[in-house]
Amino acid sequence: MIAGTHSGVGKTTVATGLLAALHRRGVAVTPAKVGPDFIDPGYHALASGRPGRNLDSFLCDPGAIGSLAAQAAAGGELLVVEGVMGLFDGVGATTEASTAEIATLLDAPVLLVVDASAMSGSVSALVSGYDVRLRAQRGTGVAGLVLNRVGSDTHEAILREALEALGIPILGVLRRNPELTWRDRHLGLVPVAEQPDEARRSIQRLATVVDASIDLAAVERLARAAPAMSVPPLRVARRVVERTPRVAVAGGPAFTFCYPDNLERLRQAGAELVPFDPLTEKVLPDGTEGLYLCGGFPEVYAAALADNDSLLEEVRRRIDDGLPCWAECGGLLWLARSLDGRRLCGAVPAEATMSARVHVGYRTAVAERENPVIAQGQTARGHEHHYSTLEPGGDALTLEGRAGRRTDGWASRTLLATYLHLHLGTDTGPAERFVGAVAAAGRGAP
Repeated sequence: MIAGTHSGVGKTTVATGLLAALHRRGVAVTPAKVGPDFIDPGYHALASGRPGRNLDSFLCDPGAIGSLAAQAAAGGELLVVEGVMGLFDGVGATTEASTAEIATLLDAPVLLVVDASAMSGSVSALVSGYDVRLRAQRGTGVAGLVLNRVGSDTHEAILREALEALGIPILGVLRRNPELTWRDRHLGLVPVAEQPDEARRSIQRLATVVDASIDLAAVERLARAAPAMSVPPLRVARRVVERTPRVAVAGGPAFTFCYPDNLERLRQAGAELVPFDPLTEKVLPDGTEGLYLCGGFPEVYAAALADNDSLLEEVRRRIDDGLPCWAECGGLLWLARSLDGRRLCGAVPAEATMSARVHVGYRTAVAERENPVIAQGQTARGHEHHYSTLEPGGDALTLEGRAGRRTDGWASRTLLATYLHLHLGTDTGPAERFVGAVAAAGRGAP
């Protein structure tokens, strides 16, 4: 588990660099990310050559985190999990869904990344506090340290002297280095699909720096010392159809926010998934009977999306005619009448605008209206993260989180378009319900 004292200390740099450096050495390394993040797993996948998955004990059953980790580790020999925020930051002031909780559920050794750029002797108090609290929570403390943004040989010597009494091994020291500014340009902001070639070059440079700065053999020994776990297999979605209906799945640079688990559950339920790029393709794939529009950054490509008139018109007409559609966040914006004044599909009778205010956090949702994903009256857990607003916002769901309660989204018997992202790692119901709705619509069911 690659943990940090707080956000911005360099967890993603260390985790992605470790994945790339180990992969370069021929280790079958696999990645996972704590929390609902979509962007970091894309870089993990590029660095390791394996799918990037998420481990989230709010969105998924905490009792199944071991099974989800086993799925992420399948076919590999070493699983690198990047934490989220600070080690103990979870839902509100609790440690629910925190890095510490996931590490405890997995009995995984914790490698703590420390931003040492503005401290010397105080580093011992900082690390000691994290170590003591982790021991209190799980019985074992911090297993190793990576000191990041160290200024000089003298600075490093002072830090090592200050930490010596704690007895926690320092497995790596990363200097202040312009080669490591790639995270600000990419990982925090830009999905891999938007700049794949530049991302590959950045990751290879990062792998070289990490290989020279972190004791990879010691990291491997630490990981291999983790105790074995016996976990049950994940529940798979029930196949709900006799034939195989075709579901078109939005992709390309504008729609990259999709959990692999969701696609797997849709396939298990009986769907054939056909990717398409709303930026370039003029019509939906042949034989499309359902539409899954995942999230992303359509606002970055609003002009090009708006220029694709033939696809926008077909999607609006097909949804009006009853084509089952499940849209999340970016997919919701694409279905709106407009985004910042640019005309889009118009299947959802609302206008979308970008703003400086972020709406972010876990949400408990109740379906207020009939839709093809969540049964009316049923509760689901999800998350949202967006800078846009929709007017009117719709009343498909009631969302509740620490910021309060509000209604969100548009729904009909064949449509759910909402800001809420669902992760179907342990909840197969939405996939089964949606594929069933697609099949029923294809049969002309009322």
